[in-house]
Amino acid sequence: EVQLVESGGGSVESGGSLRLSCTTSPFTFDRFDVGWYRQAPGNEECELVATLTTDGAIYYANSVKGRFTASQDAAANILYLQMNRLQPEDTAVYYCSAESAPMNGGNCALLKGFGYWGQGTQVTVSS
Repeated sequence: EVQLVESGGGSVESGGSLRLSCTTSPFTFDRFDVGWYRQAPGNEECELVATLTTDGAIYYANSVKGRFTASQDAAANILYLQMNRLQPEDTAVYYCSAESAPMNGGNCALLKGFGYWGQGTQVTVSS
């Protein structure tokens, strides 16, 4: 079983930065595509923010492209999400995930049944 534990969330003002970390079980990056989802307050849908595939590709949602950077430290088994120029609309619970199928956004409850998810970390951006 794959375990994922997020950290690094918090509250910042608009324009600020945060870096999220996700500590994973060993060899997760070799076996699964990994990525970051977010669920905004009152929304049942999860937006796929960034994906890192096993063959080294990285994809971003248009809403974060140019502001967020996803990376991984395979030796330390950590997935990162550097978030710059944060805006109030970035306020959400952020989850890291590992999945063997192509990753897509959708209903959070349904998505959590198809892969491994962390417990989530809250990011709040004030204007």
